[in-house]
Amino acid sequence: MNPTPLGVYVHWPYCARICPYCDFNVVRDRGRVEEQAALVQAILRDMQAHAALIGARSLGSIFFGGGTPSLMEPGDIAAIIEAACRLWPPGDGLEVTLEANPTDAEAGRFAAFAGAGVNRLSLGLQSLNDNALRRLGRNHDAASARRAAERAAQAFRRVSIDMIYALPDQTPSDWAAELRACIALGAEHISPYQLTIEPGTPFHRAVGRGTLRPPPEDRAADLYEVTQSTLGEAGYEAYEVSNHARGAAARSRHNLIYWRGEDYLGVGPGAHGRITLMGERWASVAAKAIGDYVHQVSSGLTPANRERLTDREVAIERLLMGLRTFEGVGLPELAPLGIDAARIAEFKGVAALADGRVRITEKGRPVLDRIIRDLAHGA
Repeated sequence: MNPTPLGVYVHWPYCARICPYCDFNVVRDRGRVEEQAALVQAILRDMQAHAALIGARSLGSIFFGGGTPSLMEPGDIAAIIEAACRLWPPGDGLEVTLEANPTDAEAGRFAAFAGAGVNRLSLGLQSLNDNALRRLGRNHDAASARRAAERAAQAFRRVSIDMIYALPDQTPSDWAAELRACIALGAEHISPYQLTIEPGTPFHRAVGRGTLRPPPEDRAADLYEVTQSTLGEAGYEAYEVSNHARGAAARSRHNLIYWRGEDYLGVGPGAHGRITLMGERWASVAAKAIGDYVHQVSSGLTPANRERLTDREVAIERLLMGLRTFEGVGLPELAPLGIDAARIAEFKGVAALADGRVRITEKGRPVLDRIIRDLAHGA
């Protein structure tokens, strides 16, 4: 059996409400009972087809993302977990994460999700400010967010909380207070994401109309610094730019698979995967539309869109993903880009080479995107 851990990402595209900042592959959950049943069966068949392709692996993580997978039936979640574990025997400490929204209805099913085999909950609070939640188009308020966090702590050993910052008119003091309130909820993992205005979203159109004004770059930088200092003082390590954990055990094993360039398969509409076969790196993407995905799988076309990545493409992905982490990237992995010790030395103060690995310094993290762009451009 290949000892390299395998991650399985399951995409559930349904949402009760589509947030105005979201550009993920999602649809409204409007009585699509038959369609959802067909999708669950397609996901199970998709995993079976992947198993025939990639062979024996050690299962390291399963991640139910979306969309809103906490809208799934616990029995369907259990069936998918059981199938994955049958196809790829789990290694030590299998991590099974479910993304959830903190509505009272979904929080009421946390115990059932735990009984289905989920052992880590990723809770999308996004804010603890009612005005901000309304602006973000969320279908919960701050009180229900706190109740959900309490229920999550009772049902799951591991809980992660997602927050969004750099909202219009948000001040550093407001954000620091919100972070402290989030810390008080007791989660071992907090993921604060800076609001990004994605093309094609309602927020993007609002910016174009002038009805939404994101904070200027200097204010966003101040909010980032507040994030690092507030969470750091509370014992959360920034092991990735937007992910903070209290100790190594609290880190997301599944996300580390992405950031370390390890193997993962994606099942569900529009899901992406990266698999190594016979020493070659392959990228796959499933059909985006739900009906097309179900048809694709039932027709035996899994994965339909699969291509071999060149050495340069693999190195670009390692640069983009690996430099986001405190671990960095091994210098030999960047060789196809012509990046060597001399090239890294040009980034003195913001990037460093130690023990054969390229890492971004604390000073460099606020300008990480520019560093990566400059490294890739010069390659």
